[in-house]
Amino acid sequence: MSDPNCIFCKIITGEIPSEKIYEDEKCLAFLDIRPVVPGHVLVVPKNHCRNIFDATPEDITSLFLVVKKISTALKQALNCDGVNIQNNNESAAGQVIMHLHIHLIPRYQDDNLHLWPGTDYEPGQISLIAEKIRKEI
Repeated sequence: MSDPNCIFCKIITGEIPSEKIYEDEKCLAFLDIRPVVPGHVLVVPKNHCRNIFDATPEDITSLFLVVKKISTALKQALNCDGVNIQNNNESAAGQVIMHLHIHLIPRYQDDNLHLWPGTDYEPGQISLIAEKIRKEI
């Protein structure tokens, strides 16, 4: 399944060029053209799905097997100290391209990239939120 208006679908079909680093029958991994750091990779399922919410279990399974493979290759090839694995779902979470994709960002000690700040729960709030989530599982 493909969306003719989706930039990632166009990359998958070869309509738009990319620096592919891995491909199998279900997934494609390529270098991000606007990397956070050199070596920033995007891993996408070939099956068009908007994000995690409408992806099939098969899409997720194949996607994360490739995420593991490419993360390991990044660590070895670039001698990085770690890898951030990031996924944004819907625009409120920062998703810009509406095709499921995973960012693999090589990280180095003292690279000055900062993650979001943590906050504390209000008294009793953690239990209430946990219960709401458990009810939906």
